[in-house]
Amino acid sequence: MELKNRIVMSPMLMYQAGADGYATERQVLHYGARALGGVGLVMTEVISVEPRGRISDSDLGLWSDAHIPGISRIVEAVHACDAKVGVQLAHAGRKAIPSGCVAPSPIPHSDESATPSELTTAEIHQLVQHYVAAATRAEQAGVDCLQIHAAHGYLIHEFLAPMSNKRTDEYGGNLENRARFLLEVVSGVRAALPAAKPLMVRFSGADLVDGGVSAADAGQLAKWLEAAGADFLEVTSGNITTSYAGDVYPGYQIKFVENIRRQSGLPLGSVGSIQSADLAEYLLREGGIDLVFIGRALLRDPFWAIHAATEIGLEPPLPIPTYARASGPYHRGF
Repeated sequence: MELKNRIVMSPMLMYQAGADGYATERQVLHYGARALGGVGLVMTEVISVEPRGRISDSDLGLWSDAHIPGISRIVEAVHACDAKVGVQLAHAGRKAIPSGCVAPSPIPHSDESATPSELTTAEIHQLVQHYVAAATRAEQAGVDCLQIHAAHGYLIHEFLAPMSNKRTDEYGGNLENRARFLLEVVSGVRAALPAAKPLMVRFSGADLVDGGVSAADAGQLAKWLEAAGADFLEVTSGNITTSYAGDVYPGYQIKFVENIRRQSGLPLGSVGSIQSADLAEYLLREGGIDLVFIGRALLRDPFWAIHAATEIGLEPPLPIPTYARASGPYHRGF
């Protein structure tokens, strides 16, 4: 997959989906606007692989063929603006809608959260198939790439972290067992996609709390993910608990990338309070990342990519040519 630049719109929940996870016109316009604004790759918000995996009633879904047309409309809008588009697949686990939430172990996310039901082995196997089926539907919708969300306290992350996984079967205990669900999902999705379709994984470089994913764990996970068929790793951190345990500052996630770069030859990306063109350019050249994921800055300014390019002395193509560039009698620009 070739991108016109290294700017990625980071997945960000909108809470704007219609009933039962269907894409709305507002979401189509939202993603299309960022593509029009010059982003190279637009990633959707998290898309749930089954109904009980939504963090809210207003999350997108791909657990049914009926969801494909809505995702296709997002894809068409982004492609019409000369950008690539990917979907992020996930299951919220114990952070999902309280009614019917599930997890590796019956441990609530917080004192205010509902206690999740512990998944049976059969249910875990079924969830792997839910991911595969959702990936197949995304492929049918025409997406350019997919990402598996294995961070930020969602279900796969809950399996990886000892504090939320107290299982004694083949999905709990040592790191190899705790990683089994993630690797089965990645292997299954990879097998269901065309060989040339990039498969990305977002995972935690460190959780910064006792009982979370450690930096050593993350390094080993990177090796296993590469062997399982991942093509790109997005490194993030924390949020297995209700709050972030580290300091937040521009580019604060990059230090976790350094460890992963030593363990894997895959291309890497990261996100985290990256708001200026200068910082983004520095991180791409010196920070060890290959793609820079921009979040809130793109919410505030859909044309952030164009503005960033002009700030560093480039002349990016405008989304709509001025009269001065168009043919015909209206030759004077404004």
